[in-house]
Order: sequence, then structure tokens, then C-alpha cells
Amino acid sequence: MEKRLTQIINMVRNFLFSSANREFLTFFFFLVLSTIFWLMTALNETYEREIGVPAYLVNIPKNVVVTSDMEDTVRVTVRDKGFALLAYTYGEGIRPINVNFQSAITRQSGYGVVSSQELMKMINQRFSGSSKIVQVKPDRLDFHYNYGLSRQVSVKMSGHVVPGKSFYLARTRFWPEKVTVYGSKQALDSLRFVKTVPINITNFNDTVLRTVALETIKGVKIVPNTVRIGLYPDILTEENIEVPITAVNMPEGKVLRTFPQRVTVNFIVGASMFRSISPEQFAVVVDYNEIIDHPSDKCSIHLRETPQGVRNARLKMTQVDYLIEEQ
Repeated sequence: MEKRLTQIINMVRNFLFSSANREFLTFFFFLVLSTIFWLMTALNETYEREIGVPAYLVNIPKNVVVTSDMEDTVRVTVRDKGFALLAYTYGEGIRPINVNFQSAITRQSGYGVVSSQELMKMINQRFSGSSKIVQVKPDRLDFHYNYGLSRQVSVKMSGHVVPGKSFYLARTRFWPEKVTVYGSKQALDSLRFVKTVPINITNFNDTVLRTVALETIKGVKIVPNTVRIGLYPDILTEENIEVPITAVNMPEGKVLRTFPQRVTVNFIVGASMFRSISPEQFAVVVDYNEIIDHPSDKCSIHLRETPQGVRNARLKMTQVDYLIEEQ
């Protein structure tokens, strides 16, 4: 065993100290040495770097609701030597900025702010004296709050939703249907609903379920800030129905009779909706005044009303025979 170990040691020593390997080791040593000198020279130069400083709103009373969050990171552009910037970036990090709620609130009810001067003072305390602060974004920190004033509002969809060919959007549903909004009395009084962020869903022919965010409103907190949306398409079908003809603007003592008394209305509707369509939801009329103004053997009939959801409704015939009788 010892003999085998001695052979291995001799082989390694012969390899490392052979003529070719001695030249490689010498080259590698000077390469590492020159890299260290270059790195030290480079880090001794002055650079600018953007560094993120965390910011927190602290000591918030239990009865306070923050309705618009303060920025959680202040982006600071710092000019200093490379050694210092390296320490800021890869060291223990920069101490966060803690904004005391009571110190930040202003005379304006529902609003708190850390001014540019105060923020710069806090930033300077986080960096060494050799560092120069070039830029701070944002240049101040602010937030809105209230003491629990809220109301519930409905949710509406925003965006572009188009089902596939021969389909239409029969129903849209939200979970929850209403959300709670917190804000000032003025902001709450002006809100009737909140919208989703714009969504783009096209060419679908089956139920679509998505979780979508709600649009942010400055000074208002929305709970929850996301909702589940359901899009229910239905296939379009061409149908028809018999609808009675009704006379309008008839003078007293006169009766208008049409032949036929009912007319076919053709229309396009969702297959599931057709079962709820009835003749009473349509209005096909003949106008007595039009007959008097334009006497003819036939009178024109007009489709005045159609149910919601019905498309391309049209009469199978537009003129019918008629008779005016005295009562």
C-alpha cells in the first residue's frame, strides 16, 4: 500500500515539475497576479450605480386602513469608488428606510408624505460620507389612508372578448360579484363600479374561467384586488316565431283588421336563449296615420320591438291586406 502511494506521489511531482508544466504554472501565476492588479485598479475608479433601498411604513394604528401603498423601494443612483459600490451591492445591504406613520401624516386628512428633504436626509444616513447621491426616484414618499370608511361596488369587465364564429357571449359572471373599496368619502361617493384590467380573449367556443386583477385607483384600496371571471359562450341559431300584428294611432270608433293577423319574424339568437323567447316580446305594428297619408290596397307593417339578445330580426313579409271597420 505504501509503495503504491509513493508511486502516485512521484507521478504527481514529476507531472507538476516537468519543464512544460513549470512554464504553465509560471504563466498561470503571473496571469492571476495581473488579474488581481487589474481588478484593484478598476475598483479604485469612480462609478455610478443604481441601488435599491427598501422602504417600510411602520407603527400603523390598528384602526387605520392604508388605501394606497407607499413605494416599497427607493432607487438611489450613487457615485463612489468601485470598492464601496461592491460593498453596497454584495455586502450586508443597505439598511431599510422606516417611515413612522404618525410622523408622516399631514394636516390634510387621509394623506401622509415624506418630503424630498426628509427623504434625502434618510438616504444620506444609509451611505458612507464618500458616496455622492446623484438621483433619488421617487423623490418623495406618500400614501393615503382612512379609518375604515368603505362601501361595496360591483365589478365590470374591461377589454376585448369575442367568441368564435357562430357563437356569442351569452353571460359573464364574477366571483365575487362585489368588492369592498376603502377611501375618502369623496372618492367613495364617485365610485359606482370597478373595472378589471383590460383582457383580450378571442375565438373561444367553450366556458372560459380566469383570475384577473382589478384596475388600481389612486387613493383607493380594493379588497380583494383580483376576481374570478367566467365567460359563457352560446351557439347562434336562426329561428322564427309568429307574432300578432297590432294597429297603432287608431281613432275612436274604428277598427283595423289585417290579413293575415299574424306574421313570421325571422331572427338569430343563442340556442339556450330561444326557449325563453315569446311572441309578446316582439312588437309588429301597422300605423293608421301612415295608411291615411299613403292610401293603398296593402298596408306596411313594421317591427318596432325585439327581445334583448335577439339579432338580425326581420319580417318575412312587409305588407299585408287590411280592412278598416266602423265600430
